[in-house]
Parts: sequence; structure tokens; C-alpha cells
Amino acid sequence: MSQQSQNGNQLLATLEALSNPHRMRIISILLLGRQYVSQLSRNVELSRPLLYMHLKKLEAANLVKSELELSEDGKAMKYYELTNFSFTITPEIIAEATKTLTIKKGGSSNE
Repeated sequence: MSQQSQNGNQLLATLEALSNPHRMRIISILLLGRQYVSQLSRNVELSRPLLYMHLKKLEAANLVKSELELSEDGKAMKYYELTNFSFTITPEIIAEATKTLTIKKGGSSNE
């Protein structure tokens, strides 16, 4: 995914997803390879419900993707891995992205 292909709302969602230290840590751990949720929860030292909240934000920003697999004993295991992303932020990219922003009443942007 490249920054240039994002509209304003997508760019904002990406920047918001990266603005949290827990989500940055999740990305750094997934850089080493895909992990299933329980393993990732232990590695980032977050409860699974809190981890899912962060993963949902990262997945919505297309920074991670998930895949459900069955283990040998028949248990469903959800694996997460990084997508192939790269960012370049310039004033021109921000100016172009603002043309497609959806502004909600009250001044906040649409995620």
C-alpha cells in the first residue's frame, strides 16, 4: 500500500492507527513474522480483548491482515501478519488528501 493511493479519510485512519505506542509495538513484533492472537497477546503483554481492539484499528488502516486457520487438533486460530506498506508524507500528499476528507459535524473527521 502506498500513501499516494489513499484518500483523505484513509490517510487519517492510517496516521491515527500509527499514533498509539501499543499499535507500534504490535507492528514491530509482527515484523518478525505472523503470530496467532494468544501468542501475540503474550508478546505485547496486553489482554486479548484489548489486543483485538488495537488489531481492528490496524486492520482497518490496512497495516495488518488476518487469516483464520484450523490447528491439527481442530481449533480455530486467527493469525495476524503485516501487509506490505510504505509511507512517504509530504505537504503535497497531505494537501491532496484533504480534498477527499469527510468532515463530521463538530469538526472531527470520519474514520
